[in-house]
Amino acid sequence: MDGVLPACPVEVTLSLISDRWKVLIIRDLLDGTKRFSELKRSIGKVTQKVLTANLRSMESSGLVSRKVYAQVPPRVEYSLTEMGMSLKPVLDVLVEWGTAYQEKLRKENEY
Repeated sequence: MDGVLPACPVEVTLSLISDRWKVLIIRDLLDGTKRFSELKRSIGKVTQKVLTANLRSMESSGLVSRKVYAQVPPRVEYSLTEMGMSLKPVLDVLVEWGTAYQEKLRKENEY
């Protein structure tokens, strides 16, 4: 973020997690620390460049922590910060809503 927060709390939240990749990164990191390659494999069609940009953005926003190990080859691990973990209830509600929506569509298409 550029340091100036929107006045609306919903807009603040969306500005931090509105990108679909960011939500998927959070989803994966809720299970624990992951390496870059694990995130890329789990998320799927995201490019390395886009994943890197999103992780850097989330790190600068205080949602993700990055730990670099001094070894060859370098090992980098990502985890959610306390602030990032506080988004769990938000994602839980998204899962609940998405599941209900899927079920509604399935029932409608059964007829």
